[in-house]
Amino acid sequence: MTAFLAQNLAPIMFAALVVFLLLGYPVAFSLGAVGLFFFVIGVELAPYSGGAITLSWNLLQSMPSRVFDVMRNETLLAIPFFTFMGLILERSGMAEDLLETVGQLFGEIRGGLALAVVFVGTLLAATTGIVAASVIAMGLISLPIMLRYGYDRRLATGVIAASGTLAQIVPPSLVLIVLADQLGRSVGDMYKAAIVPGLTLAALYAFYVMMMALIFPASAPGLPSQDVGHREPDGSRGLLSLGVLTLLSAAFAAWVLSGSHYEGIDYAILSMTWAVGFALVVALLNRALLVLTGRSLLSSIAERVTFVMVPPLLLIFLVLGTILIGIATPTEGGAMGAVGALALAAIKRMSDRDVRRFNFNIVRQATESTAKLAAFVMFILLGARIFTLTFYGVNGHVWVEHLLTSTPGGMYGFLIVINIAIFLLAFFLDFFELCFILVPLLVPAAEAIFTSAPEAVAIAKSFGMEVVTVTDASGVPREAVADVTPFIIWFGVLLAVNMQTAFMHPPFGFALYYLRSVAPRQSYRDKVTGRSMPPVTTGEIYWGAIPFLCIQLVMVALLMLVPSMAIEKAQPKEAPPVVERSHAPVSAGARGERGFSLPPTPPSIEGAHDVPLGGPGAPTLDMRELPSLSAPERAMPRVAPP
Repeated sequence: MTAFLAQNLAPIMFAALVVFLLLGYPVAFSLGAVGLFFFVIGVELAPYSGGAITLSWNLLQSMPSRVFDVMRNETLLAIPFFTFMGLILERSGMAEDLLETVGQLFGEIRGGLALAVVFVGTLLAATTGIVAASVIAMGLISLPIMLRYGYDRRLATGVIAASGTLAQIVPPSLVLIVLADQLGRSVGDMYKAAIVPGLTLAALYAFYVMMMALIFPASAPGLPSQDVGHREPDGSRGLLSLGVLTLLSAAFAAWVLSGSHYEGIDYAILSMTWAVGFALVVALLNRALLVLTGRSLLSSIAERVTFVMVPPLLLIFLVLGTILIGIATPTEGGAMGAVGALALAAIKRMSDRDVRRFNFNIVRQATESTAKLAAFVMFILLGARIFTLTFYGVNGHVWVEHLLTSTPGGMYGFLIVINIAIFLLAFFLDFFELCFILVPLLVPAAEAIFTSAPEAVAIAKSFGMEVVTVTDASGVPREAVADVTPFIIWFGVLLAVNMQTAFMHPPFGFALYYLRSVAPRQSYRDKVTGRSMPPVTTGEIYWGAIPFLCIQLVMVALLMLVPSMAIEKAQPKEAPPVVERSHAPVSAGARGERGFSLPPTPPSIEGAHDVPLGGPGAPTLDMRELPSLSAPERAMPRVAPP
């Protein structure tokens, strides 16, 4: 019995963690407590495990180093920076201005307000990166307006909750930062891979709204003509001026970047940066012309859209652009975004002469909220480090890898099983719990499958990736992917889209809770029309989320079937230049891998003692002992203590 427990301690440990979480204990406490408890059990059962358990009391001494490794991780420092940036922009009234402006822009179009919510939700996702801020802001601002004009309550609540969850996938998302850290990959690569899936998901939301407005016109009516503002003196909307400004901005961006070496996502981000910058300059010159001469070249709606939408867009593109092209790290980009948000809020206060736009209380509240979120993430991560130390010590990662790699159906069978498991667990666990508990366990299996699966090899060949021939354990040669990093990035984006459903699941979806907290619970009187309005029930919020939850699942399947949405084609490698040397050639054995050569003997320094290059006195560097700051821990052979 003892030997059986010792050899199956990994699944018992994982089951104990699930029980703790289902009992309602905090995640960080559950991870740390289960990890320490099973560490003691593992040490006592190690002699009966047949070498499967490698835990010892000396290993516990590494725990302080693991804790400090978390706090020294500069990548995670981007989380409070982006959180602070989003909170400042949201609490300075940006969301209200965007919704009002975009709603007026769509005007009398059926479903225009819902489309405005989707569009603004995408912008808020790119600026805040926080689901709670986006859902609460749009719930407070747009829900009363949509109910005032007779929108179907399920459609109104569903589109608000779904658009708010776009903060999970649209960069600069906190989810992508944490996923990149757990996957041991670049945050910039995660951002670049998530742009197209995020925008595609937003487009699917908009398509659903348009279909509802077309099939059920009463569910999404347009604004009455008398409620559409920002008209010209002759009664026109002035959309022609806005269209001309858009075309001129696009042409200017294309001219600036003509002949540049940028392409793909990098080119798109930089071109939009130049375009919105040009539009802002034109709007400022037009405002100066209006002050000096009393004449304006832009219509009222064009000027309004430019001054409301361009500043946050310019900040977003500057932050993302510097990260994607490698000028700034994610932490540096987040710091620049936080400073830029403060500057925009201060400018907004001065231009509107409204102290409510930016004051000390707003900064204090944003700082407190940022500190709470950062502490929440940090404690969960610390608990996860304690748990993984024990779990890897009982060969839990090997158990998980064997379990997942034996899944029938190859690569796609593995992806289907993983996504079904994530979808079901999302009913009870939020993103951070799923990310810190499951993702490190999935990485070894994912790397093994993406390396050798025939489907992965075929995709790698189609994208121009390097494929090598290796010999397996039975001596049979087979093809394998040389570098699985693009596949791991694709896998991470796929998980991010799937984990997004955790915010939409009835009855435990956090986005639904956020919307429930601001939706009217009792009958109320509309401030504009004076009519008595019925309350929004919890059932209407839940039923409204179901169609958008199905759209998210469609997006998961679409991303799985079309990996090109997150994987770029490999760039052909340039052949190294041939350098003519006049000195005598060096033998092949003395030439390094990259063509550098070493003298047969190292240079001597006068007065220095001779150090042997080999043998007992030679200096050594064991790379296995170096702590990892971001990548999940791997099982390493351990040397028995003397």
